[in-house]
Amino acid sequence: MIADAHLLRPSWVEGKPTLRQITDDVSRPLTARPTLGWWACFAVASLALAWGAASATYEVATGIGTWGLNKTVGWAFDITNFVFWIGIGHAGTLISAILLLFRQKWRTSISRSAEAMTIFAVMCAGLFPLLHMGRPWFGFWIFPYPNTRGPLWVNFRSPLVWDVVAISTYFTISFVFWFVGMIPDFATLRDRAAGRGDRWRRKVFGLLSFGWDGSWRTWSRYEMLSLILAGLATPLVLSVHSIVSMDFATGLVPGWHTTLFPPYFVAGAIFSGFGMVLTLLILTRKVMGLERYITIRHLDAMAKITLLTGSMVGFAYLTELFLAWFGGNPFERAAFWNRATGPFAWAYWTMVTCNAILPQLLWSRRVRTSVPILFVLSLLVNVGMWFERFVIIVTSLHRDFLPSSWWFYKPTIIEVGILVGSFGLFFTCFLLFIRALPMVAMWEVKGVAAAAAHAGEAHA
Repeated sequence: MIADAHLLRPSWVEGKPTLRQITDDVSRPLTARPTLGWWACFAVASLALAWGAASATYEVATGIGTWGLNKTVGWAFDITNFVFWIGIGHAGTLISAILLLFRQKWRTSISRSAEAMTIFAVMCAGLFPLLHMGRPWFGFWIFPYPNTRGPLWVNFRSPLVWDVVAISTYFTISFVFWFVGMIPDFATLRDRAAGRGDRWRRKVFGLLSFGWDGSWRTWSRYEMLSLILAGLATPLVLSVHSIVSMDFATGLVPGWHTTLFPPYFVAGAIFSGFGMVLTLLILTRKVMGLERYITIRHLDAMAKITLLTGSMVGFAYLTELFLAWFGGNPFERAAFWNRATGPFAWAYWTMVTCNAILPQLLWSRRVRTSVPILFVLSLLVNVGMWFERFVIIVTSLHRDFLPSSWWFYKPTIIEVGILVGSFGLFFTCFLLFIRALPMVAMWEVKGVAAAAAHAGEAHA
């Protein structure tokens, strides 16, 4: 039976590359010299990281009095950045685990980069609780292990302990999932390093591939392991940011103690995570020459999820306002009125514009398939989600129950330096990743390309 070409669904890989071409295209950035664009990005990221390292060193040596905190605003940039980076890491787990369980083929070209982004984002998030301790060298006290300190154990009712358990679990599962997904590609790179000058590469990739032989038995067990890890990682998407939201929801501060926070935070985390994935992949697909594998269809699919989660975040904003009005609590009403009209109203309306209004442009397919517009929107999503955490934390704290306790907050150069340094750490790690390891899962893309080729032959 002959089918018309227009009745066939387009493939997730442009053109009809052979399996050898896929391997060559993905492996080329690992052996070729870095481009000028890569060096420019790496230089900017390294400078930002150096600024952040200097700021963090000064803060640890001097104390957290170098921050702009005061008697009323005891949390500010540090917790804002912590929650922001935890949220960034959610898209990687969603793409890797949930979409794998649902057999979504569009995840294949972007899953590896999203998983790496998760690892680096969680690393950035883990820095802020340590810095907030003031004495980070005592950070190991937070782990519940047998010790000689007498009755001094962790307080399991403390949100700090919840965060440590959530972050360590999330990082462990995400790292294992990321590493296991690269084992077949490590074996491919091992077999390609046959030249005399590639001896060290053959040894390194041979060690990382764990003796992969590509047999049917190996593939069968590997796929089973991937499904098990996906099943373990999927609840983390819901649990990690729910636990982070309870840092606020268990308090009595107006604007915090609400049962809306767990689903609200999870939707916002996925929203910000996909914003960062779009930002990274739009840049790297151009710099690394991978437009054939990270196609406009991939960007369109990610834009649809961004639209969905952005609409959920906007609905949560309206729900908060409605509950503050309908609940009849004067402190809640005052807190939200202060957000919209108080000294930080500019931050609130920046948040609403970037997170609830601008994403509605993604209803248009022309917008979803325009790379420049998508890139700008992805940047604004990240800006808006950072301001969301800032608004939740600072605007709820700087107006206390007593007017005599009201205080304004202004960040210091040290806090700004640590924020910039966290972005420097994130982008430095990601740039090194795309130079040292395959940023596209070769074996998954080959499966998608082969399936598309067979479908085309069957309909010919």
